[in-house]
Amino acid sequence: MKEDKKIFVCRECGYTNPKWLGKCPDCGSWDSFDEERVAPVSKAKRGAVISENRAEKISELELPTYMRAGTGMKELDRVLGGGLVGGSVVLLSGEPGIGKSTLLLQICNELASSRRVLYVSGEESKGQLKLRAERLKIDAPTLYLLTETDTDAVLAECERLRPDVIIIDSVQTLSSERFTSVPGSITQVREGAMALIGYAKTTGAAVFLVGHVNKEGGISGPKILEHMVDAVLYFEGERTNSYRIIRAIKNRFGSTNEIGVFEMGDEGLVEIPNPSEVVMAERPKNTSGSCAGCVMQGTRPIISEIQALVSHTVYPTGKRTSDGFDYNRMCLLIAVLEKRMGLKFYENDVYLNVAGGIRLNEPSADLSIAMALISGITDRVIPDTLIAFGEIGLAGEVRAVSHIDYRVKEAARLGFTKIILPKKNATRELKVPKGVEVVPVGNIFEVLVHMAPRAEA
Repeated sequence: MKEDKKIFVCRECGYTNPKWLGKCPDCGSWDSFDEERVAPVSKAKRGAVISENRAEKISELELPTYMRAGTGMKELDRVLGGGLVGGSVVLLSGEPGIGKSTLLLQICNELASSRRVLYVSGEESKGQLKLRAERLKIDAPTLYLLTETDTDAVLAECERLRPDVIIIDSVQTLSSERFTSVPGSITQVREGAMALIGYAKTTGAAVFLVGHVNKEGGISGPKILEHMVDAVLYFEGERTNSYRIIRAIKNRFGSTNEIGVFEMGDEGLVEIPNPSEVVMAERPKNTSGSCAGCVMQGTRPIISEIQALVSHTVYPTGKRTSDGFDYNRMCLLIAVLEKRMGLKFYENDVYLNVAGGIRLNEPSADLSIAMALISGITDRVIPDTLIAFGEIGLAGEVRAVSHIDYRVKEAARLGFTKIILPKKNATRELKVPKGVEVVPVGNIFEVLVHMAPRAEA
């Protein structure tokens, strides 16, 4: 009888090697190889397997009906595509202390009002979970707590309780004695997740898996884990900042463009249905380098404040820093302004910031960012009631953007009276609210007349 084969697997990327290595040649991680044993495949399993499953014509298949359940948080329901789908598996990941456990325990209060919920924790005791539940004022009658790290024991308890929703906090703590690798290894995480996914698909129970993140910011464990689940959610934010953003990078039952915004308070996470109002409420008045812009996050228009600080540098090369906007895209816009308008950014340090922790990831933010940069280097103030959105090409032209009606309506709702947008978007079909002036522009030069001569002291 052949013995088990010994291999070494990188816990960060899954790279395998017959010998231990100090540095992974695939991802470059140091001291990331764990020893695992693989059982040899018998000759009987190598042959062809006769299965009773047969291929069917797609025209003869019936459309499935997915039942959605509200989680009690509309912001989370928006990201999930309208609610939690029965039989689905959702992977929630985020930095330590960001509020993943708090979010999941809060939605248990709503889910357990009409369903049986099992919360499995491998990191906290029942006493710790009870203290958190008391702080969050959660006392649902059908919410069950289990502190267990053995995958087989968790599945046995699921068979006994038959819960409608299962929360695993976290999947990296699960392990099984059937595998020789240590808890948290690629094999343990993969096999534990596969067992829970199989249970969810056969029973119709919805499963939440909490995932850790590695030092690069990705989900710890095998990359195949993200392909196995139905939805992957990232919980983002700074622990020193009260605002949190949850976004989907994969969703088989909804869009991946939606975001949910929360604020961490004394009694847990509080939803922010109008993030634009929160961001713009603290905008400084009569200050150069500040411009309002509007981006689309799925079906939601979000107005954000772009801040640009341009200061003279004593070094041969100016420093470039961007927070909330793609660094390379910022450098491209600076190059366009230098070439087409003759502005000397190369003599200055440039610091770009998007207030509120929101990331601008679409080209419609180009015009507002360019205006903030022009305002920062010329010290000319942009009026507080002005907002701009449009894509900028390498020739300095302003190109059209999508969902223009949503952006104009949201800008008017927040009190902006002058909207600068691309000429191609200023059509007769565009519905402009009363008291709002629409200014179509064809290139970056045309925005200069809408800035004040200089910033007032």
